[in-house]
Amino acid sequence: MNNIFENRSTFNGKTQVPVWFMRQAGRYHDHYQNMKKTNTFMELCKTPELACEVTMGPMDEFKFDAAILFSDLLFPLEQLGMDLVYNPGPKLGFKIDNTADLNKLNKKADQDFFNFQADACKLLKKTLPESKTLLGFVGAPFTLYAYAVEGSHAGALLSSKKGLFDGRFEGFCELLLPNVLHEMKIQAEAGADAVCIFDTAVGELTLNDYKNIALPKLRYLTSEFKKSYPDTKVIYYSRNTHVKHLREIQDDNIDVLGVDWRHNLADVLNEFSKDYYIQGNFDPCWLHLEWSQLEDKLNTFHRELVDGNVDFSRWICGLGHGVLQHTPQANVRKTVEYIHQNFLY
Repeated sequence: MNNIFENRSTFNGKTQVPVWFMRQAGRYHDHYQNMKKTNTFMELCKTPELACEVTMGPMDEFKFDAAILFSDLLFPLEQLGMDLVYNPGPKLGFKIDNTADLNKLNKKADQDFFNFQADACKLLKKTLPESKTLLGFVGAPFTLYAYAVEGSHAGALLSSKKGLFDGRFEGFCELLLPNVLHEMKIQAEAGADAVCIFDTAVGELTLNDYKNIALPKLRYLTSEFKKSYPDTKVIYYSRNTHVKHLREIQDDNIDVLGVDWRHNLADVLNEFSKDYYIQGNFDPCWLHLEWSQLEDKLNTFHRELVDGNVDFSRWICGLGHGVLQHTPQANVRKTVEYIHQNFLY
């Protein structure tokens, strides 16, 4: 494998904790903003050479340990015929308001649809140093479903939750899951060392609905994927979930568990690191502080893990969610440097 998991880099004779951030290539970064002046978001995602260039921007400037394919988790909704556009944010041509709307979806999706992601991954594998990890990613079933129903992940998700019991969720997943599975496989085939499954809406569910409705769909994806790509790591990140949700996952096909800043990271590492690598989890808002304050936050964050006697070999440092727009680039650079030089064991 590579240094993000087993073979880690060293600094002053000690082993470094690796670091990457969700949304590390994006709106806060001048490199991305300059490319956006002459290209639409869709063009940046769907032109492999441009996607590679956007992905490499933060790798070259900030020295993260992993590159994450520049793309978008909503593309399976476009593949299903939901007329996805970005103007500037994502908009759908229709939403799944009732079971009849499922008939508007493509019943047999184009299997070549995700080739732009495969081509970008191939370019990235040629471009990245061997010591760096390439991460692909997809949206988790419930999160994609919620967006298809609501048009966003905001609010109470009332219609999405009703749809768990009126046939919409099951009917939607019947069409969605084969396509997301294909998306995962095509990224792995093209060289992704790991595939992330992002579940940013699932924390809105009750524990029982998460356990009995959402998790079976997730387990289908991970088990079917590992049948074809047993050596490709699977990273599962859920937002707004609690420790009881994590205890219910119980999925041997997940290699890395990503958690947000609402969790006590020492507790998560001590309870779950025997089963998974742990990714996370400081608050992205910290990156907007003055550097002296941010440095103090990072120092305390690390010291609490040391005091908690965690297994640092099972930790991948990162944010509890994505880099926020208008994040000072200098803070991103200094934070990665600080982690590389101080988060050692």
